[in-house]
Amino acid sequence: MVDVLAASVVGPLVEREPSLGTFLDRWAADGDFWIRRSALLAQLLALRQGEGDFDRFGRYADAMLEEKEFFIRKAIGWVLRDTGRKRPDLVFAWLLPRAVRVSGVTVREAVKPLSDEQREAVLAARAAAGGRPGKPGGRAD
Repeated sequence: MVDVLAASVVGPLVEREPSLGTFLDRWAADGDFWIRRSALLAQLLALRQGEGDFDRFGRYADAMLEEKEFFIRKAIGWVLRDTGRKRPDLVFAWLLPRAVRVSGVTVREAVKPLSDEQREAVLAARAAAGGRPGKPGGRAD
């Protein structure tokens, strides 16, 4: 229910009333990972449509890249993947400098809509930093 409520209820409310974004800002730093996940997924539908506030999503995701919680890492990848279907260059530009910081599950989702060249560049950046593709620094997912 968390995912549906965040994406289908909270997200459209924030799009209609941008001042509600301050709630998402607080949620993104909450101690409960389900609340942090909701802050990410509230942006999913607008970003999927080629709209929305990618800078806000990027700030939240950047702060959560070292999260150990699978559901956070998966949500970041999910939003990046869906955003990348309409705006692959935006996702690529955000992802490439962070390639060694993202988890395997995040990168596997995020690179799906990218061009072959973009996908190869992200995976090469991860490998060059000493991690296997999908496993930065050998870190377990």
